[in-house]
Amino acid sequence: MAPAVRRLLGRGPGRRAAAEENRAPWRALRHRDMRLWSAANLVSNAGTWMQLTAQNLLMLQLTGSAAVTGLSLSVQAAPGLLLGLIGGAAVDAWPRRLTAAASQALLALVGLLTAALVVTGHLTVPALMALAAVTGLIATVDGPACSLLGNDLVPVEDVPSSIALGSVVSNVGRVGGTALAGVVIGWWGPGAAYAANGLSFLAVAAVIPFLRPHPAADQHGRPAARSFGSAAAPARRGTGARDGLAFFLRRPRLVALAVITALSGVFGRNYGLTLAVLVTGPLAGGAGAFGTVSTVLAVGGVAGAVLAGRLRRPSVRLVGALAAAGAVLQIAAGLSPRLWVLLLIVAPMAVVESVSDTAGTTVLQTDPPAHMRGRVLGVWRTASTGWSLIGPPLLGLLMQLAGARGALVAGGVLIAGAVGGGAVLRERRTRRAQEARTSGVPAGAGPEPAGPAGVPAPGLPARNLPAQRSAAPRPAPVHENADTACAPAA
Repeated sequence: MAPAVRRLLGRGPGRRAAAEENRAPWRALRHRDMRLWSAANLVSNAGTWMQLTAQNLLMLQLTGSAAVTGLSLSVQAAPGLLLGLIGGAAVDAWPRRLTAAASQALLALVGLLTAALVVTGHLTVPALMALAAVTGLIATVDGPACSLLGNDLVPVEDVPSSIALGSVVSNVGRVGGTALAGVVIGWWGPGAAYAANGLSFLAVAAVIPFLRPHPAADQHGRPAARSFGSAAAPARRGTGARDGLAFFLRRPRLVALAVITALSGVFGRNYGLTLAVLVTGPLAGGAGAFGTVSTVLAVGGVAGAVLAGRLRRPSVRLVGALAAAGAVLQIAAGLSPRLWVLLLIVAPMAVVESVSDTAGTTVLQTDPPAHMRGRVLGVWRTASTGWSLIGPPLLGLLMQLAGARGALVAGGVLIAGAVGGGAVLRERRTRRAQEARTSGVPAGAGPEPAGPAGVPAPGLPARNLPAQRSAAPRPAPVHENADTACAPAA
């Protein structure tokens, strides 16, 4: 058969090349708006980490207390814990691009105001605390708005690529911003770092009005293409924060994703704490050795993000499998007899973690119907802030009781056991449901009283009818996780 005919029929090298292109890790960059958005986010991420570095240095200079410095970070995180639901509801109610642009402009105003206070010598500890709280409050809206706006710029099948790209941008911005902070603060002082971050937020706000959502970005929710500043989506039944929480709790896959991520976050991913103690303690290494381990973790994370960009159809089952694999590697890391053995283990461990993050984020951002996604992200922000605050103290207590090796092994066993137990329960539930469909009687249902001629008694449903499904439409299958959000507000 001639090559041209094979291409016409969808066979041969042409079809294989097209399939490979559709799975390319950076396929999201084929879209002009995503390229523009990623460049703006890179600048914003670098500015964010410059400001965060300057904030910590300022607080130490003003108070001389590490405890107060840590308190300032908690003050900034508190709005996410307390008001995440409300922020997500606002994102669902307001035009997305207008919301993202306004929140970025407000963050720029906070950064520039702080810079002015630093330069004029009027910055005090209460003022810095208040500005940190305001930044956290704005971020409760900015985070979900920017995350969902990034997904609107690509077709639904390219969302995993855009999320993986966002992860790489975030990591590069973190490294670059931290390095730039040392130079900028050293030459011009912390006020310059705040000013630079304020300008980076303004750059993102200026870009957003020129972004155009992709026509195929959202085929099962509200229209993807909406004019800048247009009216919000038509009101739907259940538009408040409580409705978002109720939807999340009724969605078994989202609850399972939250449980897996919480366990992994508390007992499996605080490597800055567990591996630091392991390397400097039982493995008798120094700061240089831990620096090497951290470098391997960072490289593995970037490699995992590239690999995750090839994902197309995410599932919670995949996230669970990756979490279990990471837990097994964590157990092996805890039992490492030598530093070189640990280095061999942490590389795949970082890859698995990065792919799992991308898969989970994609499920989180694409599983709910479009009109609920802001509130779902708001619920997630509240929950994730909670376990990120609880995790380090719990892990520290576990290490005090069992040591670094014991904490790594126990955490890995707990995560793997929870994922395995959940898989067994799900399999049993699926089997019962299949048996019920075969027999025509719902699982766990006993004999029902019947009316005349075998008709169910009044007030009872006819059990041979299909089971009632949730009113929320099931979205089209998509890929997996990572944040295409704007830079995390510092």
